[in-house]
Amino acid sequence: MHDEFRSLLVITAIAAFTPLIVGLFRIKVAEVVLLLGAGILFGPELLGWIVIDDSISLLSELGLGLLFFLAGMELEQRAIRGQSGKLAAVGWLISLIVAIAAALLMSYRGRIDDTIGVAIALTSTALGTLLPIIRDRGELGTRFGTFFMGAGAWGEFGPIIAISVLLGTKSSFAAILSLAAFAVLAFVMATLPARFAGDRVREVIARGQNTSSQTALRFTMLLLVLLLSMAGLFGLDVVLGAFIAGVIVRRFAPAGGESALQTRIEAIGFGFLIPLFFVVSGATLDIRSIIEDPLPMIRFFLYIAVARGLTQYLLYRRAIPDRRERARFSLYVATGLPIIVAVTAVEVSAGAMSSTDAAALVGAGALTVLFFPLMGNALVKAPSAPDQERAANAA
Repeated sequence: MHDEFRSLLVITAIAAFTPLIVGLFRIKVAEVVLLLGAGILFGPELLGWIVIDDSISLLSELGLGLLFFLAGMELEQRAIRGQSGKLAAVGWLISLIVAIAAALLMSYRGRIDDTIGVAIALTSTALGTLLPIIRDRGELGTRFGTFFMGAGAWGEFGPIIAISVLLGTKSSFAAILSLAAFAVLAFVMATLPARFAGDRVREVIARGQNTSSQTALRFTMLLLVLLLSMAGLFGLDVVLGAFIAGVIVRRFAPAGGESALQTRIEAIGFGFLIPLFFVVSGATLDIRSIIEDPLPMIRFFLYIAVARGLTQYLLYRRAIPDRRERARFSLYVATGLPIIVAVTAVEVSAGAMSSTDAAALVGAGALTVLFFPLMGNALVKAPSAPDQERAANAA
């Protein structure tokens, strides 16, 4: 127990001091990169101050779940419908085709063994990581924000589905059946409360939001853990359950209470569990293999730039005619890390991917988070009034 609390103390200290360091020294790097770096430094590979046991692993899994829960909660229906939704779906499928071709080439040359796992990892978008940037800049309601939300949603949801169907322990047909059954149960869980909850129940839940009961928050956490458990029961990846739980809460949260509820969930997630997940991810990274041979990491980084970035730049040439804005959009969409961490964790635990390839992929994902947002921010233009007025038309 002493070792567990010592590891937890180190992790929470890293989480607490990271934003302070970023603010004081005005470091223009996403916090997630520093959290990963600190996890590497204090993890078993170097200083050994962090020991990953079952307790820490469970907290890390909850952090991963909350990250995707909040991504699902941020999802706006208008972003995945109409022009934005069609372009996002086509864009992700094109990225997947290009990524599969790249993975097959690497496999043919004997550089990787897990073709499908690598291909899926190359198609992700760090929607949850980039949302604060888009939100803080006031672009969520703009045309640019709508297109990014659509592409980002597919960059998370597409790989999640692919993980569940293609990388599970079951056959693809059995996985599809499990996915369909899970979707039906999730739909039932989403609709039953709205049909049978009376006015008195709604009143109790609304009143409990401002008391120590925190009724809405407790039921939200119940839904999250229940869908995480259901996803695991059906042989699907737990991140799918977390994402769906966020979508359900977004749609069926009590009117007027959604923003307050989301604030409380973000406090739990970003205040503790999500940074813990990133620190643990860094601590479990095989950093020695990257130091000994950084070329695979650089290779994966370039493949991500092509498969996820360049394809979107070409596809959105009419939707986002301004080249600077389209380049920024493509760089944001090509930024990926959480899904890469999830894919590599699933594949390494299944014995399909080597820890060396996993470390190179996670390192490449960290490079995208380190460089692509900085490059994109350098291309920022002041938002124009016509863009804001036409935001709704993107749907």
